[in-house]
Amino acid sequence: MCCLLIGWMSLLLGCEGLEEHYSTNPAYRLSFSMDTLAFDTVFSSVGSTTRQFMVYNPNNEPLEMEQVMLASGEASGFRMNLDGRKGSRFDRVGIAAHDSMYVFVEVTVNPNGQNQPLLIQDSVLFDVNGIRQSVLLEAYGQDVHLCKGGVTLAQDTLFAADRPYLIYDSLVVAEGATLTLGEGVTFYMHDQANLIVYGTLRAEGTPSNPVTLRGDRLDYILNDVLPYDRTPGQWGGICFRASSYQNLLAYTIVRNGTNGILCEPSTPDQPKLRLRHAQVTNMANDLLVAVNSDVEATDTEFSNAGGSVATLVGGTYYFAHCTLANYMSLTARRSISDENTLDSKCLYLLHEATVNGQGPYPIQQAYFDNCLIDGSFGAGDLLTGGEIQLSAGDYDYRFNHCVLKAKPSDDSRFNEVLFVSESPLYRATGGQANKYAYDFRLDTVAAPGVGQADVAISRLYPLDRYGVNRLESANGPTIGAYEFVPKEAEEAKQP
Repeated sequence: MCCLLIGWMSLLLGCEGLEEHYSTNPAYRLSFSMDTLAFDTVFSSVGSTTRQFMVYNPNNEPLEMEQVMLASGEASGFRMNLDGRKGSRFDRVGIAAHDSMYVFVEVTVNPNGQNQPLLIQDSVLFDVNGIRQSVLLEAYGQDVHLCKGGVTLAQDTLFAADRPYLIYDSLVVAEGATLTLGEGVTFYMHDQANLIVYGTLRAEGTPSNPVTLRGDRLDYILNDVLPYDRTPGQWGGICFRASSYQNLLAYTIVRNGTNGILCEPSTPDQPKLRLRHAQVTNMANDLLVAVNSDVEATDTEFSNAGGSVATLVGGTYYFAHCTLANYMSLTARRSISDENTLDSKCLYLLHEATVNGQGPYPIQQAYFDNCLIDGSFGAGDLLTGGEIQLSAGDYDYRFNHCVLKAKPSDDSRFNEVLFVSESPLYRATGGQANKYAYDFRLDTVAAPGVGQADVAISRLYPLDRYGVNRLESANGPTIGAYEFVPKEAEEAKQP
């Protein structure tokens, strides 16, 4: 027993001696996984996500870091965690030969009183054998208008684009009140935040300064490949309650939410929602659902949903020069369990349907002029499959000069329609090679729809979503939200 204890003591003393034997060779250096740890824009008063870098000892002997510290202490707003310990300074930190450790960093930016982002910098300093090395930390701090705790706007309100708006919880527009979003306004919506409108919403963007509603995550899920801003389900959605009318989304982008836009059961005798040169895209569930409403959309893209792109139940609808496409790949195109048992077809037109036990709601009118309706599903019968499903019955609907992913029909309500079984070639349809970006402009002059739009309709809506004049196009006018422009013509215009 005594011999055993002596043996253990010798082993412990030997290990202790190894731990304390740090090299004093001034030629030895640490190495790092990066020389600059850069954060995406950080909203003032709101902490960042955690980022990290690695510290390596590539040498054949252990080293002691006499100090590891933030150059400015914590005055800059950066915070550090070294190998599981929090603080702004650590003394006598050992690192074994050919070993490594993590340094985790967060930052909270104080309000700076400016509308434009302000660069904030600090450094993590490492002192080893009298030699100082460093890793630069930098972030852009952005002051925001913070709406937190559930804000209700009870009177007419104008939001201007002096700085972004960060929305936590829900922002509610009360009945009788109008919220106007000026050109260039950006809403950063926090996880599960919703915009709920009992009154009226008027988003008045311009071609060069659109209004944008998006999630508040500015970093990446997959480094340099998949940003949160291209990932569905980042926030809730927009809900226009039954009392809400005269809503406008002009030059407005709504993206990456969970439930997209919902128009609750209303009356089609009053305009519910108008979309002009807008984009609604990349929703985890349904993109646009309207029940017994009057909705009109022109020069607008509706794209990519885990549920349907557009479900129109009863009411009055008019779509002109719109692109409706579903190539969702970041979440499954799945069935949605409700009384109608709908799956994720691109377009549903439902006549005499009930919703939550209410109805049935008749479709009074549904017209589609110069629209492209497509998706990753195969072509199917218009009543049962493919990307389009229409209720059977004698009601007033029309597809005029459209491209439809469906089997042909000789119904007179389809006028000069191009029924396709294969999808047109677009500029980009997601995937890692495109960093999960989509561009639903047609990519070739031979694509169905190029030069095949109803000119009389195009004269009413001469500018496409990007402002290209359809009537002046050499190959136009083109069906859908985007006029065809050859890539070489675009490249020739670039300086």
